[in-house]
Amino acid sequence: MGASGMETPSRRASPGWFLHPHLRPSPRSPRTMKLYQKLRTAVPRLVLSQEDEEEEEEEEEDAHTPTRTGHSRLAPWWVGSGLLLSAVLLSAVTVWVLRQVSGGWHGPAPPSQCHQVPESHRFDCYPERRVVVTRELCEGRGCCFIETPPAAGGTRGVPWCFYPPDFPSYALQSLNQTALGMAGLLVRREKAYYPRDIGVLRLDVELETATRLHVKITDAANPRYEVPLDVPRAKKRAENPIYSLDFSKDPFGLLLRRRDTGTVLLNTTVAPLIFADQFLQISTALPSRFLYGLGEHRSTLLHSLDWSTLTLWARDVSPTESFNLYGAHPFYLLLEEGGDAHGVFLLNSNAMEVALQPAPALTWRTIGGVLDFYIFLGPDPNAVIQQYQEVIGFPAMPPLWALGFHLCRWGYGSSNETWQTVRAMRNFQIPQDAQWNDIDYMDGYRDFTFDAQKFASLPSLVEDLHKHGQHYVMILDPGISSTSPRGSYWPFDEGLRRGLFINTTQGQPLIGQVWPGYTAFADFSNVDTRQWWLENLQRFHAHVPFDGVWIDMNEPSNFMDGSEEGCPPGELDSPPYTPAVLGDSLSAKTLCASAKQSASVHYNLHNLYGLMEAEATASALIQIRGKRPFVISRSTFPSQGRYSGHWLGDNRSQWKDMYYSIPGMLSFSLFGIPLVGADICGFSGSTSEELCTRWMQLGAFYPFSRNHNSQNEKAQDPTAFSPAARTAMKDVLLTRYSLLPFLYTLFHRAHVHGDTVARPLFFEFPQDTVTYGLDRQFLWGRSLLVTPVLEPGVDSVMGYFPRGVWYDFYTGSSVNSSGEMLKLSAPLEHLNLHLREGSILPTQKPGPTSEASRGNPLRLIVALSPGATAWGDLFWDDGESLDTFERGSYSYLVFNATENVFTSSVLHTSTEAASTTIGTLSIYGVREPPHKVLLNGQEKPFSYLDNQVLTVSGLAMGLGQAFSLQWL
Repeated sequence: MGASGMETPSRRASPGWFLHPHLRPSPRSPRTMKLYQKLRTAVPRLVLSQEDEEEEEEEEEDAHTPTRTGHSRLAPWWVGSGLLLSAVLLSAVTVWVLRQVSGGWHGPAPPSQCHQVPESHRFDCYPERRVVVTRELCEGRGCCFIETPPAAGGTRGVPWCFYPPDFPSYALQSLNQTALGMAGLLVRREKAYYPRDIGVLRLDVELETATRLHVKITDAANPRYEVPLDVPRAKKRAENPIYSLDFSKDPFGLLLRRRDTGTVLLNTTVAPLIFADQFLQISTALPSRFLYGLGEHRSTLLHSLDWSTLTLWARDVSPTESFNLYGAHPFYLLLEEGGDAHGVFLLNSNAMEVALQPAPALTWRTIGGVLDFYIFLGPDPNAVIQQYQEVIGFPAMPPLWALGFHLCRWGYGSSNETWQTVRAMRNFQIPQDAQWNDIDYMDGYRDFTFDAQKFASLPSLVEDLHKHGQHYVMILDPGISSTSPRGSYWPFDEGLRRGLFINTTQGQPLIGQVWPGYTAFADFSNVDTRQWWLENLQRFHAHVPFDGVWIDMNEPSNFMDGSEEGCPPGELDSPPYTPAVLGDSLSAKTLCASAKQSASVHYNLHNLYGLMEAEATASALIQIRGKRPFVISRSTFPSQGRYSGHWLGDNRSQWKDMYYSIPGMLSFSLFGIPLVGADICGFSGSTSEELCTRWMQLGAFYPFSRNHNSQNEKAQDPTAFSPAARTAMKDVLLTRYSLLPFLYTLFHRAHVHGDTVARPLFFEFPQDTVTYGLDRQFLWGRSLLVTPVLEPGVDSVMGYFPRGVWYDFYTGSSVNSSGEMLKLSAPLEHLNLHLREGSILPTQKPGPTSEASRGNPLRLIVALSPGATAWGDLFWDDGESLDTFERGSYSYLVFNATENVFTSSVLHTSTEAASTTIGTLSIYGVREPPHKVLLNGQEKPFSYLDNQVLTVSGLAMGLGQAFSLQWL
């Protein structure tokens, strides 16, 4: 077992192999398989439908057709991507796919083969950074070497060293039916150029659902590390999958197609598969260039495929383009031509990079674990994300107060100074649900302490917050101070006694340096650490009854590289291949990869550190408070949404940072972490009044809305600005608070169904190609369009409106768009919000806190379609109890409008609904002035404006009461 060996037993292949009917071509091309080399078997045939049996008979006849030994043939993969390639490409790729099994690799590739490969289809054979790739080095690997002009800006462009069409790969030796799909063996006859390559691999293909395929490739003989993520296990094979899967035998490859369109979603024959102990690589052609996801990075929402490489290795660094950032999310969503979508998830936690190229194509490179892929067939973007979350877990339902406005800064200096800010916010009646403290509340920056001088009144501050219906959140770091005198600091003493810290290869606690100085690092992969973490939080909560926890520095961050003693020599800290990580070393500003944790080595677990800490923290909060936990984490990994939200890290007070927060937020919607936002007004540097006002307007529509600031910078909370700016900030927060019933319902749908909350426009308009690159606007749910101002010195903003009727949220005035960019008035005090036709939004009169707002009457806003229909819903509970939906302690209402009748239907109700009423109904798009309005048959007064807005007030209908309202 090599460096990335794992503890779980391997599954050995069994004799007897055959093709499963669902893994053959789609009905529209029933004879595609006939030219593949058949895998002969003497085992009993499957019981098939008549159609399948006829196909099998055809294939059986084809199997007797003489073919040249060792050849396989595939339909040209570029047809699936819609590319028009030259005859030269056709011949080059055909050579690769139809390659006759060679007797061994003998020297460099023939120049004629190399020049036939178009630049966009050259797959990098020498991806090592900081190496000047020469012809000698390249041809030493048996690859093609052709120099091309350098890319603009010094970025990596067309690789000079690339695979020839017949570079050796694995061959599919055998294939066998299993209960869920197929299993097979892949054999490599020639060594790859990375050490300890694995000669025999096991392939498992499982048709888990009609829209989900699971493909896993691992060592056939030895166990390897696998991510300890609880994933669903299919119990039976999908009967009618919307995909078909074909295999190339030699070289091994798979082609995944969408049945109804024939689009090729994956084609892994385009470059060789490499599976060494510390270098795993697989490439695929892509059906389009519209690719999203693969976090965490600062970039546009739509990735560039022009030779860009995205590295996944958790790192503490201020968000910067091209750097690997705080979290790792090996998942992408791709829009196909025509608007269908699919997603691919590689369940692997090792250091990784994903290389994108304009073919279009993608290469996964990881340095440990296994290749464990889930493919989600959608077919629309919303369905892809729901299917992804069915594997990684749906996000937790946050408490209602988590959706209010949060205020923080590093540098309050004292609890009294913090308290003064809270009082100033109340004095100006600016909504606020939570006050936070950064590390300056601690005694010597040590976890689970507070400064007895400067923060002596902290317990009283927290008590005051609670009296006003507000909440308190404090920061914690995973580095535990190791320098206090023995017996004086319980967290370290007890952690050391119980053996709960990450150790060096010598078995001693690894010592690094963070805010308190020298520190040890809690090992959250050890179940006993969770109990110690709980006890520490309990002890602190007894003095400072906090409501939520902010977990920072959990990549984990280290001010040293590795440890105070550096890192030992060896292939964990200096692997044969290091992905393009910032600092060029796995230990750069973090721990040694060789460090020992309970579940495995840090080499395997690094990217999971934030996830494991979040799970421990959420569990502790549930035990301490008995209510829904609130945790915000900097480092994240797939399934994190089950335990925490995320903020986008230490941004800067710059206009471009405000813009980048939108694609950042939307990417985390794709990753199943809907509770996300950026530091409003920027963390580092000084903001301006204009920037902060615009940013507060945008930030009021982050799902997680927090203004946060660094030390030694001027205050940037709303009370710090001029009356005009302060009023603009207050107004937009009141708008957010008025929308809390709608936002809370969106989070319910995320929790139960896996819907997104903040949503890219292309999710709702996948047929509209203009939306594919839009990341300066976004939607809440399917119906509320947010168009912020993202540049200085303007009083208007351009926004794209997909085809249909859109209503001004504030006035109800409508615009009928044909799918066009519109110029909107945007004075400094105004944020443009528009409602999509056919939607109904529950809103509420806002109060200073979410708790105060809850008691106010609701106002329902109906945005009629041209056909005079609309739909909406409302989820309502007590806002904080655990598992209210699962226990049935909630109310759920569905609203409909059709043929001049609005109805509120109560699908489920509970006692929480008794004290809340629906007071007002505003209906946008009523074309003719009504003569009268009837509420449950009784006439009601109303108002009607010439912009076609009908308003009926004084309804006083309880949430638990079904009712109808008709306008005649």
